[in-house]
Amino acid sequence: MKIYTKKGDLGKTSIIGSNNIDKHSIRIEAYGTIDELNSHIGLLSSCPYEEFEKYSKELVSIQNCLFRIGASLASKNNIYQIEPTEIDKLESSIDAIELILNPLKSFILPGGDMWSSYSQISRSVCRRAERRITHLNTFEKIDVNIIKYINRLSDYLFVIARLINHINKIDEIKWKG
Repeated sequence: MKIYTKKGDLGKTSIIGSNNIDKHSIRIEAYGTIDELNSHIGLLSSCPYEEFEKYSKELVSIQNCLFRIGASLASKNNIYQIEPTEIDKLESSIDAIELILNPLKSFILPGGDMWSSYSQISRSVCRRAERRITHLNTFEKIDVNIIKYINRLSDYLFVIARLINHINKIDEIKWKG
């Protein structure tokens, strides 16, 4: 099987159960942004710090979940469901990481080291995915757990960015509004 099909050469694509969809449709934007997020998280999961190994494994699990979300968004019948336990895992991890970190007392700017910045970029792409998915949800009902998961994932990526700075003893840059 060849990697290219030439079917998309005129700006159309197919999804599971439907053909000839515009490549710029909100559905394609939604799952395309999930795909982009998954790529950024793949980069983040290669963070080389020994103290980060546990989180690298969590990120691979998250990537698998994102692949299911992308497949569900690429279908008109939500072929994959996100179980509430997936959301619970993110929340538990966020809670555990926050016990390690100093409490937030102000907004902080993205930055620190390169890996923390990769996490912040992932968080920003995650927020965009959430906007695309909720927009799609105004036209077609999306599994509410997908929306919850993506919302919680952006929080997780934020605390991961903070954790990386903590591991490296890098001070957070406070916003001076």
